[in-house]
Amino acid sequence: MSKQSLYKNTAITCFYLVVATLVSYGFFLLSKNTTNVAIFYILATVMVARNTEGYVPGIIASLFSVICINFVFTYPYMALEFGLDGYPITFLGTLLISCITSTLTTHLKEQTRILKEREQMLMEAEKEKVRANLLRAVSHDLRTPLTGIIGASSNYLEHNFSMDEAEKTKLVHGISEDAVWLLHMVENLLSITRINNTTASVKTTLEPLEEVIPATLQRFHKRLPEAQVKLLIPDEFIMVPMDATLIQQVLINLLENAFYHSGSDKPVELIITVDPAFATFHVRDYGKGIAAQNLDTIFDGYTPDESHSSDSHKGMGIGLSICKTIIHAHHGSIIAKNHSDGAEFIFTLPLGENNYESKANCRSH
Repeated sequence: MSKQSLYKNTAITCFYLVVATLVSYGFFLLSKNTTNVAIFYILATVMVARNTEGYVPGIIASLFSVICINFVFTYPYMALEFGLDGYPITFLGTLLISCITSTLTTHLKEQTRILKEREQMLMEAEKEKVRANLLRAVSHDLRTPLTGIIGASSNYLEHNFSMDEAEKTKLVHGISEDAVWLLHMVENLLSITRINNTTASVKTTLEPLEEVIPATLQRFHKRLPEAQVKLLIPDEFIMVPMDATLIQQVLINLLENAFYHSGSDKPVELIITVDPAFATFHVRDYGKGIAAQNLDTIFDGYTPDESHSSDSHKGMGIGLSICKTIIHAHHGSIIAKNHSDGAEFIFTLPLGENNYESKANCRSH
């Protein structure tokens, strides 16, 4: 133990014992009753054990408490008289209770510290897993659009004079598509930087659903004007704690995923339900569904058959991994499942307090 810790433990122990003695003495002078004196010293012992390092300060506080109780507040006052009937038993009993209380408090404190360390290790492991998945996905999939851009531009430069206008337009269009997709991927990756690297959480503010959802759909339709979305949202004014930019990114990823991989021309459904604890978002398509073997790993950042993975129309699976990271940073949950006519992604966001009122009706758009 360092000198600084020793001084700190000594100061804390002395402080609580002096306070307990003064309170007990004042109580004794006012009421001439010593019945509750032991309680003050036991509380002081608990506070010493709780706020110091190791077992020694708590044991010392226990010994001091028992001596004070018996020497100052037990007849004969200002004397340790072990010859009286019951005195040794009272002394030893009080000492035993104080020592047990101190030891248990210190033990619980140590167990709490160990649990926190384990939680931190698990959090670090999860963060490392996310980083590894993202790096694997990025390293695997960046090559696809970059190779397309390099190949198309090289072909254009080498055969520019021998190409007709239709071939040139096709090459430029391909370069444009790959560049737009790369921009979308960069947006996804940059969204991760809004998540606190230490706590794996985000700074949230109360946002109204009736503003966030239309803004999300506007961004989505700007990117995919041909996509159809059927929206069902509660009529009530609902405030949800969130980082609106990140939640919009999640919804856009899931909507794009449904549009590109459902294999259906039916509208994608965005359904929002609320209860006193959570707002739940459903993105449901009516297509071919998700391969059963991919359901457990679809959020890991890379799916071998590239089925139902946001961005995977370009060979990349980071979109869903980023969705999972964002939702977990909001202390929510996200799952993927199949229903009878297609696939469905569901995520929840905690509402907190006083952000929800009765939800009898939903409005459809």
